[in-house]
Amino acid sequence: MSEKATVWFVRAWRDWLRSILLIVLAVTAFRSAVADWNDVPTGSMKPTILEGDRIVVNKLAYDLKIPYTRWQIARWGDPARGDIVVLLSPADGKRLVKRVVGLPGDTIAMDRNRLVVNSETVTYSPLDPDLVIAFDPQGGHRVLATEELDGSQHAMMITPGARTLRSFGPIPVPEGQYFLMGDNRDESFDSRHFGLVDRGRIVGRALAVAGSVNPENHFWPRWQRFFTGLR
Repeated sequence: MSEKATVWFVRAWRDWLRSILLIVLAVTAFRSAVADWNDVPTGSMKPTILEGDRIVVNKLAYDLKIPYTRWQIARWGDPARGDIVVLLSPADGKRLVKRVVGLPGDTIAMDRNRLVVNSETVTYSPLDPDLVIAFDPQGGHRVLATEELDGSQHAMMITPGARTLRSFGPIPVPEGQYFLMGDNRDESFDSRHFGLVDRGRIVGRALAVAGSVNPENHFWPRWQRFFTGLR
């Protein structure tokens, strides 16, 4: 490096480059260890989360990790049944968004798309007809229902005619492992395919939809989904 370039770099470092670097490090460390957002490219969590949603992820929901690593330095909780979590896929390391349906010590099965937890079939009930029509205005393409996990209800759906695994198990969930599934049961790559998920692969809990665009309508904003909570 020439003397002129060295002088320029020293001045730039002192005047503005150092400040920019510190800001970048602070922002990326915050996103790595405290809170982040995650863009959702697929429909595996429909109708709860849609393609084009940007979700807020609370990385302090269960523990504290050293920024940029998976090293845990404090732990105050574990994922609960029904939580929507962001995880690193055991198959390829990609970020996924799924719902926790099986906890350590559980036995999980599914009988013709009806989830069975510890030998008890989960309760299902019809979804609000207005919500069904809003999601599937043509009618008949999907079956939507309300599923109840540990007293908390959420929407789920199946797609008649889709080739998928609708019955399995029972599968025991060992200590430190979780069974995760998508709410879009017939179109979700989840624990039925990549197996149980280690606790250390769970990045955080999805809290809300910060914003949303519709990929099928020129990425026009879905204003009604902005700043809506997830459950």
